[in-house]
Amino acid sequence: MADQQVASQSRAQQLADLFHQTAEDHHVAYAATDGIDPDWSIWYSGRLLEQGIEQLVDAKLLRSDLIYLLVLADKQQNLEAPGGRWERYYADFFLSRYRA
Repeated sequence: MADQQVASQSRAQQLADLFHQTAEDHHVAYAATDGIDPDWSIWYSGRLLEQGIEQLVDAKLLRSDLIYLLVLADKQQNLEAPGGRWERYYADFFLSRYRA
């Protein structure tokens, strides 16, 4: 049981790191607008799929579903944990839906 908990924490950290790197990549891609992109979830979804989010959550994701989940995670995080570490919040959000 302890090994499973460690693996789950490791997967959550890997996913949080992936979200963080995606944010960094997005900021570089949108440097001319200082990272401002009202349709950020569309860009993020493509990047996350390219970078292997499906393996981390152990699920096949449609891009449209991923866009929806990113927006939902953003809205929930802003309500439940504004100012918190969004990357970890998103990781926990995704893992709670795709990993038992």
